Amino acid sequence: MSEKVEKNKKSKSIILLVLSIILLIALVVVGYLYFNTKSQVEVLMNEKEQVRVELQTELDALMKDHDQVKSDYGRLSDSLSVKDSIILADAKEIKQLLNYKWDYYQIKKKLDRLREVAQGYVIQLDSMYVVNEDLMEENERIRQNYRTEKNKNTELVEEKQELEQIVNNATIMRAYNIKSTGIRKRGPTERETDKARRTDRVRVCFTLGENPLLEAGRKTIYLRIARPDNVILTYDETDEYAFTYKGEKLQFSLKQSVDYKGEAQDVCLYWDKRNSDNEAMAGRYHVMVYTENEMIGESFFELR
Repeated sequence: MSEKVEKNKKSKSIILLVLSIILLIALVVVGYLYFNTKSQVEVLMNEKEQVRVELQTELDALMKDHDQVKSDYGRLSDSLSVKDSIILADAKEIKQLLNYKWDYYQIKKKLDRLREVAQGYVIQLDSMYVVNEDLMEENERIRQNYRTEKNKNTELVEEKQELEQIVNNATIMRAYNIKSTGIRKRGPTERETDKARRTDRVRVCFTLGENPLLEAGRKTIYLRIARPDNVILTYDETDEYAFTYKGEKLQFSLKQSVDYKGEAQDVCLYWDKRNSDNEAMAGRYHVMVYTENEMIGESFFELR
């Protein structure tokens, strides 16, 4: 009986040992498979990242070439703005796919399509460039013919313009020897001064030139005196102190009607300060003499 028990114990020990060995072998196999699989996954991830970088590089190169094409063709590329927007939208979509969840074959397919669109863009631009060059050459031929025809009449046109200018100048009144100065008043006595604080009035004297070709009669002379800050000295900014010159309303400082008979005529006008307590502005003054249609003279004076 004891021998039988001993044999059973021995049999159980052998079975237990065999099971332990089998379990150990299983653990070794599982560990090997785990580490081997992990290594393969890492290799695949590295390969996937490398492919992603290559696709990104390909996209960047494609868009760089596209930008260079637009720069080379300049304004001509503006006419293909719709196709350009499609290219940019596709490139943006591909970039988003690369940055997030992506599929190699899907992106490769989109890149190929984008490349085809970009190539079509270049081909279309080339065609437009050729057409544009032909149009420019045709335009240049037309302009050259026009210049040739125009040059045939240039001398006649210039002579006509010179004659017209001579006639126009002959019928314009001119003001000469314009003298402007500040005046200091002390009772009935008046003296010239260049001191701003002593100036009570401004005197402007000039000579209307002789012109027998100009129609005689009453002529209105307008005087504009601009302060150093370009403000016109005037008693009133209403239309009472305004006149129209070449379609523009101008304020004047003084006006005077003269009986012009085609002969040289001296004229003097005075602008008086309304408020003696206000000092005149120091600086350079600009005096302009007008008739109804022309500025006939100008001069400058300074007050210190």
